[in-house]
Amino acid sequence: MQLHENTIQEHPADTAVVPRTPAQRIFATAWIGVNVLLVAACFFTVYSAGWELSTQRYLKGFSDAIVPATAPGEEKIEAILAWMVYGPTRLPYSPSALNHDRDPTDTLNYDALLRVCGTATNAFINLADSGGLPVRRLLLLDSHQATKHVVAEVLVDGRWIVVDPAYRTVFRDAAGQTVTREELLSPATFGAVIQRIPHYPPEYSFENTVHVRVTRLSLVGKPLRAVLSRLLPDWENSSIVTLLVERESFAAVVASILFLIFTLLLRVAIRWYGERRLSIQSSRFRERILRAGSAFLSAPAQEVRRP
Repeated sequence: MQLHENTIQEHPADTAVVPRTPAQRIFATAWIGVNVLLVAACFFTVYSAGWELSTQRYLKGFSDAIVPATAPGEEKIEAILAWMVYGPTRLPYSPSALNHDRDPTDTLNYDALLRVCGTATNAFINLADSGGLPVRRLLLLDSHQATKHVVAEVLVDGRWIVVDPAYRTVFRDAAGQTVTREELLSPATFGAVIQRIPHYPPEYSFENTVHVRVTRLSLVGKPLRAVLSRLLPDWENSSIVTLLVERESFAAVVASILFLIFTLLLRVAIRWYGERRLSIQSSRFRERILRAGSAFLSAPAQEVRRP
């Protein structure tokens, strides 16, 4: 069987000939590297998808036991908050990774985490999402742009009402009506709301709020926010963005899929460069599969001869 002298096979370890020029050697190294990255990307995508499915099943079991499936939105919220107050005994200590914990399998089971605003909101958001409620987190910032408190917003009857999982309460005005973030900008409304919540700190006001703090990414934070706001003006208000920062398994799925897409595009670019610039023709995987299938189907059946 005669092979083209510049052919590099699809599999990273199979090369027809040893590259002769420096450019061909660089191409061969890059080709092997991108194929290794592609295999790793496929592995991480499958692994993270399994992790996310496992997390979803876990949360679904929790929400089915706590949240009435046919109840209105406000009743579902109250059911989750009641579970956070009166639910079964949780582990009194905290997991080893207490800081920045965004795994709902921890936040739902440790009493110490359900008492902290960030992780209590994480538990509430994941249960509400599993219960079919559109939900997103809301960060309250101080004058130095540091987070002073974390609450949640839930879409009920077309309004994003405010819920504070740490205080196990739905924000309501003097008339008992639910309120939104925009309505809480009024000092009179905010004062009436916190009067109904014992020991609620008045400094947890809503003048400065964000859903995601990309500015924490040091030098790239502000440019990233500007680019996202220009390309997707409503990106920060999406419930999906909240899940990205509040559920590690979901973030892993998105990251692994993006990495897989990037690796595939890089592989296509390297193949194009080899074919167009270096005249290296590489056999495509689908062509090899088709040839193997064709050879298998067209092979004559061997007859068994009896003596």
